[in-house]
Amino acid sequence: MKFKILLASVLVIAGCQTTKETTQVDTNQQNTVVEQPTNTSVVPVAPIVKKPLPVVVKLTPQQQQDVWDRIAMQIKTKIPNNKRVQYYRNWYLDNPRNLEIIAQRAQPFLYYITEQVEKRGMPLELALLPIVESSFDPHAYSSMAAAGLWQIIPDTGRRFGLKQNSWYDGRRDVVKSTTAALNLLEYLNNKFDGNWQQALAAYNTGEGRVFSAIRKNRAAGKPTDYWALDLPKETSSYVPKLYAVADIIMHPKKYGFHLAPISNKPVIEIVKPGVQMDLTIAAKFAGISISELKDLNPAYRRGVTAPNGLNQLLLPIDKVKRFKRELAQNRNASMVTHHHRVKAGESLGLIAERYHSSIKAIQKINKLKTTNLRIGQSLTIPTSPISLVNRQHRAAIKVEAQHYVVQSGDSLWSIARKHKTSITKLKQLNRLSKNAVLQKGQRLKVSTTAVAKKTTAGRKTISYTIRSGDSLSVIAQRYDVSVAEIKKWNNLANSKYIKQGQQLKLIIDNRKVKA
Repeated sequence: MKFKILLASVLVIAGCQTTKETTQVDTNQQNTVVEQPTNTSVVPVAPIVKKPLPVVVKLTPQQQQDVWDRIAMQIKTKIPNNKRVQYYRNWYLDNPRNLEIIAQRAQPFLYYITEQVEKRGMPLELALLPIVESSFDPHAYSSMAAAGLWQIIPDTGRRFGLKQNSWYDGRRDVVKSTTAALNLLEYLNNKFDGNWQQALAAYNTGEGRVFSAIRKNRAAGKPTDYWALDLPKETSSYVPKLYAVADIIMHPKKYGFHLAPISNKPVIEIVKPGVQMDLTIAAKFAGISISELKDLNPAYRRGVTAPNGLNQLLLPIDKVKRFKRELAQNRNASMVTHHHRVKAGESLGLIAERYHSSIKAIQKINKLKTTNLRIGQSLTIPTSPISLVNRQHRAAIKVEAQHYVVQSGDSLWSIARKHKTSITKLKQLNRLSKNAVLQKGQRLKVSTTAVAKKTTAGRKTISYTIRSGDSLSVIAQRYDVSVAEIKKWNNLANSKYIKQGQQLKLIIDNRKVKA
């Protein structure tokens, strides 16, 4: 019994030690017990907050600041690293000045060309093709009669819609020739079943020659890819040159090469004045130099837009508003004009030809509904600068006549034979009637010789220092002389290569050109 009482007491004591301490509080309900927390300190754990990573916005090719980057990002063609590509890549890297000059020339045109290539979904390296073709010289002309940025030959130009006449050469029109060149490239790509390398080779040498090389290799059991074809030397170098340039532009840091950036935004705009325009006046309206305007619009051969509707102009985009404003204020002054009084026997066509104008242009400026003219009628004639040059040239020429005194026994036949002319010509020179009889001692004109007058009024000789980007054709057009004249004055013979810093002698008409 005592043992049981002792065991119960031990259990009560143990229970008191393990039970939490309670305190009775004064509430409305009796015997309410509030449990007290144990004296255990708890350290709060701060939640882990992850900082968001900075958002990197990747610019699209079209959002790049530099057109070169825009092109480089979109070249998907795998550039082979073979000996031919290596050779031309090394050449360009060893001659950085070449690409520097090309970049300067490309500035007005590269954005526009890149945009046109993108619109067609064509390989972007094609935007670089004018580098290989013409070094981006819009005045470029080859020994094979290829012209313009894209070096299009006359027949191909006409085949793809480029008009060519005495006023205008569409192969030099940057906008129209770009359309024609890309049309031609698309046509060739289809002909060669999507093989761009063969299409490019055909662009350079003609599709017939490339097809012939393919057939020859196929018959010999050889590969028919571009690199295996037996093509002319120039054509074998054509694609490697393009790929070498593309590789450098894609990896400028790799090759330690820097090209002057070209703004990735439009810099030129097509303007359609709707009237035939003298380029000198157009340049004045736009507030730019005549040489800059001609570099943008090399298609016009006479220093004036064509009279048959081919009169659109490329202008710097920031000069367009000024040009339009000035044109609107001077609507009747778009051409150099001259006044002509109609003489007996003259027709509108004859007058137009004399002034290097057109019948339509004369009708328009004089508000003529027909081509009928009356003697004594006063006409305003819009003229081309070439007509001024021709008249100035004629004014600088004097005609010297050679004479012969008729001897006994002479006849028109014997005199004509002696002086290597004709009886008809003798009669014309001396205004002789059909049945004229010669008299001994009579003085006859037997020939006339055009001799330049000694006067050099209005002309002066200057020394011109060749600048980067210059070519003989650019200089000739700038100073209104011919390439042949520059070569003659400087003993350049048949050489067409000039270098920066070289001095050239130029004889210019300072009434027309400011040196």
